[in-house]
Parts: sequence; structure tokens; C-alpha cells
Amino acid sequence: MRPARDFFKPLAAGAPTPVQEIPFKPSRVIHFFPPHNEKMVAKLPETIPNVDIILGNLEDAIPMADKEAARAGLIKVANELDFGDTQLWTRVNSLDSPWFLDDLIEIVTKAGDKFDVIMIPKVEGPEDIHYVDRLLAQLEARAGLKKPLLLHAILETARGVANVEEICAASPRMQGISLGPADLAANRRMKTTRVGGGHPDYIVRQDPTGDDYQGARTTYQQDLWHYTMARMVDACVMNGVLPFYGPFGDIKDVVACEDQFRNAYLLGCVGAWSLHPVQIDIAKRVFSPRPEDVKQAQRVIDAMGDGTGAIMLDGKMEDDASVKQCKVVVELARQLAARDPELSAAYGF
Repeated sequence: MRPARDFFKPLAAGAPTPVQEIPFKPSRVIHFFPPHNEKMVAKLPETIPNVDIILGNLEDAIPMADKEAARAGLIKVANELDFGDTQLWTRVNSLDSPWFLDDLIEIVTKAGDKFDVIMIPKVEGPEDIHYVDRLLAQLEARAGLKKPLLLHAILETARGVANVEEICAASPRMQGISLGPADLAANRRMKTTRVGGGHPDYIVRQDPTGDDYQGARTTYQQDLWHYTMARMVDACVMNGVLPFYGPFGDIKDVVACEDQFRNAYLLGCVGAWSLHPVQIDIAKRVFSPRPEDVKQAQRVIDAMGDGTGAIMLDGKMEDDASVKQCKVVVELARQLAARDPELSAAYGF
């Protein structure tokens, strides 16, 4: 392990100085697009202003025959389109693939100043981040970049989950982590073929009435991902990086998608992936505090004055912990309102 005093020094001569705090911009939705698909690329000018993060995908969902075309298409998009306040990310191919090295070299040296974050799939331990960290520093120095690219890891293996705290702490570049439920389910040998969401067989059952074990008993479907999401959120918060929910694969089931996104929001995630335009508005709605919640949070803050002591408000006790919770909601609302005029009006800012 590097000494603490060296942690924020560049890892290559001429590389930019690492950031000491991860910037928290609106990040409610990461919208994926395939850069080799001309039809999808043509829609980007109307999509970009409507999302917080646009991500050119080079990994899963890109056929092997199209990997190089996708990379070239992404670099073209990065250099030619105006992204305004929208962040530009990419998900590169996995570290064990034959495309990863060229992904990083080409992206950083030909369009590195256009990107905010590089998403690394299937991260299993801090050693993966250390490798990418050093390589990026060398490429940034070669390209003459003035600001460091940040890293985002995807939890897709049991080993990655077991090492999530070390992954979050591996580099000052660590911007965040996303849950990757499909690959994680396969790696764990979970018996589900769904991409995110619950499963009708993962239940708890109401106790029987007396000895009538065969009688009608209500069942409640459970969340397969609760433990992993909660652990991921704790690891991220402990290290000052941002937790995200990943993909929800059933595009038609917008109701369950919203439920899964809201579970993640309530647990502390800041955003989720969008695989289809229909999921963009769901993510933006869910990961934006409701106007009534913002107003109530502001009431508590105003009533608490200097934030110490305890008061009764509407029959409920509010104290300094309440104020801290309320400030999380109000501060997020103000950040989102600065980008979204409709939200600003709804919040009364």
C-alpha cells in the first residue's frame, strides 16, 4: 500500500494531479448507446440534453465483429458533438479481453479531454483499479491532459462484492460503483435469468393459522439485491464515491423498473442505468426528490434553527439527525433544480 502522503501524487511524470474530492454533478440516469449504430448515434443530439450522463458502450451488447467500429464511432461522437452540461462516459471492454488495451489507448489519446468517466466492467479487486490507474496516468501524460479521467467500477462477481471496500479505496480516481445484477447472478450461480429486479419464487410466507399448514397464506416477494446494494452503498459512502443501480432488463415492465430504482434511491444510490429511452424519465423522476418531500425537509430545517436540540413538529420529534437527513434532500434538490427549470419551479426555488 502506498503511503498516505503519496496517494494524491500523479502516477506518471507529466500526468495531471489526482482529484482530492469526487465532483457530484446530477447523475440520476446513465443512458447507454451503441456507438457503431448510426441510427442510434443520429438521435444523440436530442437525447443528450435530456440525460445527466450519456455513455458509449463498448463492452457487452456490442458484437465482437463490431468492437473496433464501436470504438471509432465513440471517438467520432466525442469530438464532434456538443455535450453541454451532460457528462460523457464510456464502458470499455473487460480487463481480460483483447480489446481493453486499445480501448484505453485510443480513447485517451484521441479524445481524452472530452470524457469525464471510464467505466470498468467485472472489477474483482483493488489490483484491477491499480492497473488501470497507472495506465491512465501514462496515457494522460502522453496526451497532455490537464484533468484526470475518473473510474467507475461495476460489481459483477462474488469476489468483487467481497472486495468492494478495497475497490472503492483503491485510487483517487474512483468516482463510483454500479451493481451489475446479470453477471453477478451468473457468477454466484443464482437460479434466475432476469436482469435485475425480484423473482416470484424468492418469498417469505405468512405463518399458518393454528395447524392449518395447507390453508391460504399470504406470500411476499423479496428483493434479491438488497444485501448487495446496501453493502455497496456503505462502501461507497465510506470512501467518498457514488453508488448506482445498474440495468433493469425488462423494458416493458416500467412499473417494476420504477420500484427497483426507488429501492436503490431510498438505500442511497444516486442514479441508475437506462437501456432504453422509456427508462430515462423513470430514472429522472425516481432519483429526484418529490416536491412535497423537499418542502417538508425545508420546514424541518427552518424549524430547527441552528440545528441543535430537539423539537416537536406535526407530532413528530425532530433533532439534529433529522436536520442532517433533510439537508441531504434539499441539497440534492438544489443541484437538480440548477439543471432542470421544471424541477426548479416544482421545488419553489
